[in-house]
Amino acid sequence: MASTSDLNINFDLVEVGVSGSFEVVPKVDRSKERIQLPLKTVPLGLPPVLPKIEDEFEKFLFNLEDLPIHDVDRAQKFIPRVAEPLDLLHTDVTSLQTTIQVERNPTTGQLLGYKEEYLPDMGKTAQNSLSLQRAPDPTSAGDVRGSSLNFPFWPGGQVEPELESLLKATENVDIDFENDLLTVAPGLPEGMTFSAAVQKQQAEQTKSLEEQPKVMTLADIMTLGDDLDDLDVGDDEEFEKATEDTKVPAKETIELQRSESLEKLVDTPSDKTTEVVTAPVRKEEPKEEWAINIDVNQPVDDFYKRIPDMAYKWPFEPDVFQKQAILHLESHDSVFVAAHTSAGKTVVAEYAIALSLKHMTRTVYTSPIKALSNQKYRDFKLTFSDVGLITGDVQINQTAACLIMTTEILRSMLYNGSDVIRDLEWVIFDEVHYINDAERGVVWEEVLIMLPQHVNIILLSATVPNTLEFAAWIGRTKKKKIYVISTTKRPVPLEHFLYTGNSNKTSNELFRIVDAKGSFSTTGYQKAIDAKKERATKSSQSFGAKGTRGGHPNQDKNVWLSVIDMLKKKEKLPVVAFTFSKKKIDENATNLHSLDLTTAKEKSEIHIFFHSSIKKLKGSDQQLPQVLQMEDTLKRGIGVHHSGILPILKEVVELLFQKGLVKILFATETFAMGVNMPARTVVFDSIRKHDGTHFRDLLPGEYIQMAGRAGRRGLDTTGTVIILCKGDVPEVSSLHKMMLGKPTKLESRFRLTYSMILNLLRVEQLRVEDMMKRSFSEFHSQKDVARRKEDLQVLHKKLSTLEDIECFMCSVDLEPYWEACRDYHDLQKHLQGIILSHPAAVKALSPGRVVIMNHEIDNSVLGVVLKTSSGANNERNFNILIICDKNNDSAKNSETSKNTSSAINSNNSLESDAVKPVIKTKLFQPEGPCWHEMVQCKADSIAIVTTKTIRTDGEKVINDIKKREQPRFRNDPPSQSVTTATQELLRMTEANSNGLPGLDPIKDLHLRDIELVEKFRSLELMKDKFLSYNCVNCPRFTEHFSQISSNMKLKEDYRRLQFLLSDASLTLLPEYQQRVEVLKALNYIDEHNAVQLKGRVACEISTHELMITELVFENAFTDLHPTEIAALLSSMVFEQKNCSEPRLIDTLEKGRDRILEKAAEISQKQKKVGMQVDSEYEETFKFGLMEVVFEWARGMPFSEITNLTDVQEGIIVRCIQRLHETLRDVRNAARIIGDPVLYQKMEEASSMIKRDIVFAASLYTQ
Repeated sequence: MASTSDLNINFDLVEVGVSGSFEVVPKVDRSKERIQLPLKTVPLGLPPVLPKIEDEFEKFLFNLEDLPIHDVDRAQKFIPRVAEPLDLLHTDVTSLQTTIQVERNPTTGQLLGYKEEYLPDMGKTAQNSLSLQRAPDPTSAGDVRGSSLNFPFWPGGQVEPELESLLKATENVDIDFENDLLTVAPGLPEGMTFSAAVQKQQAEQTKSLEEQPKVMTLADIMTLGDDLDDLDVGDDEEFEKATEDTKVPAKETIELQRSESLEKLVDTPSDKTTEVVTAPVRKEEPKEEWAINIDVNQPVDDFYKRIPDMAYKWPFEPDVFQKQAILHLESHDSVFVAAHTSAGKTVVAEYAIALSLKHMTRTVYTSPIKALSNQKYRDFKLTFSDVGLITGDVQINQTAACLIMTTEILRSMLYNGSDVIRDLEWVIFDEVHYINDAERGVVWEEVLIMLPQHVNIILLSATVPNTLEFAAWIGRTKKKKIYVISTTKRPVPLEHFLYTGNSNKTSNELFRIVDAKGSFSTTGYQKAIDAKKERATKSSQSFGAKGTRGGHPNQDKNVWLSVIDMLKKKEKLPVVAFTFSKKKIDENATNLHSLDLTTAKEKSEIHIFFHSSIKKLKGSDQQLPQVLQMEDTLKRGIGVHHSGILPILKEVVELLFQKGLVKILFATETFAMGVNMPARTVVFDSIRKHDGTHFRDLLPGEYIQMAGRAGRRGLDTTGTVIILCKGDVPEVSSLHKMMLGKPTKLESRFRLTYSMILNLLRVEQLRVEDMMKRSFSEFHSQKDVARRKEDLQVLHKKLSTLEDIECFMCSVDLEPYWEACRDYHDLQKHLQGIILSHPAAVKALSPGRVVIMNHEIDNSVLGVVLKTSSGANNERNFNILIICDKNNDSAKNSETSKNTSSAINSNNSLESDAVKPVIKTKLFQPEGPCWHEMVQCKADSIAIVTTKTIRTDGEKVINDIKKREQPRFRNDPPSQSVTTATQELLRMTEANSNGLPGLDPIKDLHLRDIELVEKFRSLELMKDKFLSYNCVNCPRFTEHFSQISSNMKLKEDYRRLQFLLSDASLTLLPEYQQRVEVLKALNYIDEHNAVQLKGRVACEISTHELMITELVFENAFTDLHPTEIAALLSSMVFEQKNCSEPRLIDTLEKGRDRILEKAAEISQKQKKVGMQVDSEYEETFKFGLMEVVFEWARGMPFSEITNLTDVQEGIIVRCIQRLHETLRDVRNAARIIGDPVLYQKMEEASSMIKRDIVFAASLYTQ
């Protein structure tokens, strides 16, 4: 090796020790020593103290027994381990319950001492408390969605129970320590045996009884003889029995008479009486208004004085309704803004976000669809920097102050107790009218009910007619006032036209039918009809509008070319053309290949923007047929927007439309929702759509939502809306209703789901019944709860003063007799309605038929039918001549027949609810001279339709009676026909004083319904049993029956009020009980409704929770490849009904059959408990994309995927994106049950499908 002088270097290297590390040292002249580089600190090697490594290695190679592993003592010190089983039980260290606080002089700050203070909420965690005071969950710090193990926060509007109140509630609970204590713990098959202790206790009780003095029993007294009959012991016994058997709440202590039976008062509750309803004792208190309507017509002159330092300012002056909303936001109030399309509802949302940034809190902005969330993220990101986005497959800046998400994500956060909820100040619900959606509307109601009390609510909606009703529901549910702010008119008024042209010659056939003031013009409509008739051929000429015939498909191209040419000449572009068929949209765009609406400069801008948007796509994805076709179409100024278009292409179309480079956009209804993308003109290809079940006209709300896209604020004075009349001109009534009718009301779509039930059952403090009570569907039945509670207290006081009937004959069976009478009359009324609606009975009730009717004179009055007529709702009315006492009727001669009939009807209606005794009564006979009276009644007043008839002329009788009602003919004698009919009725009454036989339902009416025949037989049997009751022999039976009737009426009213205040009155309670039975049958919950492991797993699944959980627990996925798992789970998220049949491998076919078998099993369990399902459970699973997903997971390019099915590209992408969310749910389920194999397979499946164009980043997030 060369020396340092030979290398001409200015430093030396020194090896330090024997570890191989070097140090640089200054150069030293050692030319005479001739020392070789590198220098060493140990030049002679290691000292000979330790053996060489080579020798040690050689020793162990030749003598393996010398290795330390075989000699523990030489290798290491070994300490034997002592088994401690208790160490396996882990218990968290109890948090400190107290803290030390410093006491200082408030003036000087001098330290005075220390004191120990109690910390109330230290033991509360996310796993045992719903309080906001609980400690944050450290395990879910990085995930804003929370954990399924966490409790949700206590919902706002409900009173949060405190420990002290719970202890007080249990203080007065009487527990029978002999019989009420459990010996078997819940969930365990066996428990502890206390037989020895019980025997010892029984022996002690026996001994104590023997030591007590002998007590004489009632039987001993009776055997002494009859000389003790005068002993007055009845009252004391009744009093003791009442005090023993009755438990009176401490809060409702009522002094009762000694002879009362509290057991009857409490156990047979009743309802409000007529007296309570008609003449309430309490004063009517003003109702608390939860929804407050704000008048937007009054200007806010002092706006800037009230808010001198605004959280956010715009370059324009806010409208009055925006100022009103901002004022209430500054006061931390909740608002409901219902404004017209393009009115500027987003201003309210922007100010709320700015307020949260100012207050250093958080805001959540929810939208009904994912695409709208992406668009809002882009808009708010331009305004506020601290904005995040959370959707099913995208999470951006989750710690931001403003989080934009779908409503389903927010629901998951609420159920999982996410700590983000603590910092929430505002939750903004956009497009609230989407609550009418049948499938997803329930999510909005769940979120509104579950939001904690400290969160304020902002609702943004299009104009709906029942804003106050909806706001009142939210206010009552959350116990906070909701301020309703509505706009009265659009900022840009609309004009509506009919277009009947179909060529360049007829392109000017545009007829206005609604002007900017909202007035409908029949002149314009008639001109459109005339224009159509002029061109119609002789074979198709007809008068007026048909509204059903559409245009020929071949003429569509000419119609669109002519209308676009007309709009171009009138400078009405850009235009949105709403078409309710994806196929027709694609056809229209293809047919207009010769149309070019853009300049060379615009084509260049479109080309640059389009290619910059798709440059991140894979090479083959950039050459997809849909991509190439869309580029060509867009360059000509034509856009296409529907669910079949790839999401990234839809975003390209939306952004180009906002730039004004797309001149005509063919779109479906979904384009009208959300982001403000106005056009100058809106064109409707048709006003009929298919809603999933049948074709129908557009609803006013749907039409207004889409037509509202016409008119750009600040650019257009009016917006133009055109309806194409390709075929016949629509009916004028349909047009008027659609354009000027009221929008669709906000209606509840609340329904029970297994996921909701399980999420609430896992938290003991929350009840599913409370969720149902607070739903919008139960709003009207629950809003009178306070009034009903007051009425219940009034009735309870009345019941406490009731006296029992002291009669040895009636006290035995009078109450059962009254109940039997009530049941008899109810069944008789039901059957009477069926009989009188029977064709044979209707025919029998012709003029001349003798009937027995219930009248104020008597319960059994003979009469003859004079005339029958049909009233409202096809209800039959009868004019009947009855006999009466002339003396009693003389006072009524001055009244008209109308007044008489109305008095009778009103009397019947008042007494219809009164229960009458069922006893054999004789027909009414006048005591004095016989007279007659004509009454008008309904079928329910007729007791019996007899087999007898009288030959009489009904019209003559009616005319004579009406004539004698006039003052000048009042003293005239009755006509011959009236006298004959009256005498014949009197003769029949005298000859058949016990009654006349009625029409037999089987022989005379020929009823063949077995169920009805059985009911008639039951009625006869009930009638025969009335003779066996003892109370009917009481001499004061009528008086006692009247008294028991009033008593029972009070009790029934009390019982009805109790029912209305209980959970049993809930509409969905039967379905809830049925679903709970299904969950018990599938072992998701136990017999005590405690959520089991399967239930916890189901809480993690967002779609088809029962099916996926069953497949997981049956290990259906364990033996499958990740690609096959993804293919099978695609059936859970794919929704299209009609598509090409996939070609499946054997494994996938077996998996499909297994899913269908399990679906049939679940469906059978649901039917067994009586659940009413809209469709078969098996039909909810669609297997059309299994092959596509299988090949996609295996790596097939998207360009080849599209050749495997006729499903459009956009739907394929959406299905795979939703599949990714489902795979993530199953992965979480595998983590809960401790299945690492399934967890790994779910991870692999997710990574296999998450690639290329399907998961291309949204343009709004870049």
